[in-house]
Amino acid sequence: MQLIIQVISSQKGSLRNRIVNDHNLQKFGFTVVEKKKVGRPHGWAKLHSSEPDRDGAINIEWSGRAKMLICRVVTRGSGRPSRISGDFVDYLLARFRTAIVAINIVPG
Repeated sequence: MQLIIQVISSQKGSLRNRIVNDHNLQKFGFTVVEKKKVGRPHGWAKLHSSEPDRDGAINIEWSGRAKMLICRVVTRGSGRPSRISGDFVDYLLARFRTAIVAINIVPG
């Protein structure tokens, strides 16, 4: 199952970079599995939850022109994206509340 989380930012600069380089990310139960490789045009990263009952991954991409973080939450089989998505939205609001204008969650 997939879920799309769109985060509109009011600040300049990549919100994806701020998330990937956040030293508190692990305190919220997330680890960066992969991130932008040299030569790729768009900024992207993949997060996994370190919590035992959170299945799936969060693929995040930054659109600088739109100041939008696009997050695709992907789970396999019968895994539900609600737990990992809830943890991620909690993290975003705890760490970047002043930079966020809106959060939209759309079933994918």
